[in-house]
Amino acid sequence: MSEPSTITEKTPEATEPKPTYVKLAMRNMVRKGGKSLWHFFLTTMGLLTVLVTLAYFTR
Repeated sequence: MSEPSTITEKTPEATEPKPTYVKLAMRNMVRKGGKSLWHFFLTTMGLLTVLVTLAYFTR
């Protein structure tokens, strides 16, 4: 009687862990370069504007 064969070799897809959201986002940021930095700058300025405005009106 022959024993059932087990697969010991793994495919590259099976051994590589799935990339996390952060890794995918960073890879995307590197690929897009200046556009991502511009969006980051706009988001930062918008958030600061909202916080300063709220601080001014609620003093």
